Amino acid sequence: MDRLTEMEAFATVVDQGGFTDAAKKMGISKSAVSKHVSALETRLGARLLNRTTRRVSPTEIGLAYYDRARRVLNDAGEADALVTSMQSAPSGLLRISVATDFGVNHLSPVLGSGLITRI
Repeated sequence: MDRLTEMEAFATVVDQGGFTDAAKKMGISKSAVSKHVSALETRLGARLLNRTTRRVSPTEIGLAYYDRARRVLNDAGEADALVTSMQSAPSGLLRISVATDFGVNHLSPVLGSGLITRI
């Protein structure tokens, strides 16, 4: 299984306080969330959650792991957002200041005279 998905499932269970709400938040089944968390615990060789019929809470190790996992997940989200923002087309107003002769002779023919104004 994917490490980040396991981390996300675990962190969402802690955030939401249970597997059912975590599954709703992630848009996957409760059993899928449970499998991700179980795979994570198996891979780490540690129990991260105390489970009862009414409640789920992180163990001491689980709390320590949660803090780091949350940072990793936030960093991964920021990395994704960075790439997305770097690929988007620039937008907005561009102001340039040039000599009148250059603007009339070189920019006006390319941009159209309606776009060039004097300040």
